[in-house]
Amino acid sequence: MITLEQAQQMIAVALAHGTDAGWKPLSAVVLDAGGHPLAFARPETASPGRFEIARAKAYGAVMLGMGGKAQMARAEAQGYFMAAVNGAFEGKVLPVPGGVLIRDDAGVVIGAMGVTGDSSDNDAQAALGGIAAAGLSGEA
Repeated sequence: MITLEQAQQMIAVALAHGTDAGWKPLSAVVLDAGGHPLAFARPETASPGRFEIARAKAYGAVMLGMGGKAQMARAEAQGYFMAAVNGAFEGKVLPVPGGVLIRDDAGVVIGAMGVTGDSSDNDAQAALGGIAAAGLSGEA
């Protein structure tokens, strides 16, 4: 289980990572294993639609049990599959990097983090840093 304190720490570290790297403003969400938001942050300089993008990245990861990079590869190889998945999940899946699975010490998926604002690869890197700072493992 991800605590609220861990979720907030993941977000703070991910956003700071982006700021320190000189990236565009990042926004981040942490979802529990059921796809429900635990915490979200969007700096005032980020566009207002960032919650939905971050959530869609994380939602796809937790619901499919695969990180955004694997989802993107699946979408490229089998677009019909990801289109069907997105239909089943009412358009809530965004299959690109930046949606990162969160695993506990036993390797069990306990949630996901979605980061958006810069390139998808940078978003994923920031998420991984945040997850590691909370003492958990991430799978981009």
